Amino acid sequence: MAVSAPLILMMLVQSVTMIGQPGFDQALKLAMAGGAAGFLTTAAGAVPALLVRKIPQPVEDTMLGFAAGMMLAASAFSLLLPGLQAGIDIAGNKAASAAIVVFGMALGALLMLSLEQFTPHQHQSAGTFGPGHERFNRVWLFVFAISLHNLPEGMAIGVSFSRGDMNIGLPLTTAIVLQDIPEGLAVALALRSAGMSRIRAVLLAGATGLLEPMGALLGVGLTSGLAISYPVGLGLAGGAMIFIVSHEIIPETHRNGHQTPATIGLLVGFALMMVLDTMLG
Repeated sequence: MAVSAPLILMMLVQSVTMIGQPGFDQALKLAMAGGAAGFLTTAAGAVPALLVRKIPQPVEDTMLGFAAGMMLAASAFSLLLPGLQAGIDIAGNKAASAAIVVFGMALGALLMLSLEQFTPHQHQSAGTFGPGHERFNRVWLFVFAISLHNLPEGMAIGVSFSRGDMNIGLPLTTAIVLQDIPEGLAVALALRSAGMSRIRAVLLAGATGLLEPMGALLGVGLTSGLAISYPVGLGLAGGAMIFIVSHEIIPETHRNGHQTPATIGLLVGFALMMVLDTMLG
């Protein structure tokens, strides 16, 4: 499970060494702009928590379901399908292309499992995880858990812009930016419910979005080298996002008995992302 540290280090080194290469600087600018947009919308989503301490649980679960639907659709339409097409262009046949993208998906799932294994954090429904979790209170463990969500979202933005292709990067970034708004609010409200002051809760919830530009830097570095790294990177980002939706967000939206509104929210989010991808892609 210790794959996460060397993989992240490799992506960071790759990003630094590629600076100045033809086309990379433009891709880096786009990726960092997308990551910054994710951070800003996460922070903006948290702001209403200055005035509101709690929203009805069915509404919150529906909002998170909406975010999950957008993430699922973004993974399918803006990551995996372009990855399959890029794999066909490289390998020349569909079977090999599918194998390349599935390999990337496996890496993405393994990355998230590794981060979960070695990062202290807490899930509201499943308890605490990670070495040294006893040294942190439950508020910080929850913040760490949310931060784990934002890293692969940022990586997805970086991967999608790594070739400067707005047809892939723009709809994906739009989806992530939109779903960051309810996520930011949900985090801020959870921190307020845990007893944190309103200003500190909003600032800390917004700060979790800082991992999105960091993830964007890692993602663009991962996929800007060898040609095969592009479909692998798209698969990795897609696999990581699908892992989060299935492992974290859907169980959270269902634990309070609001499966139906959460599922409707997921379907609406999926449909909206599908429309955005068609219009912007």
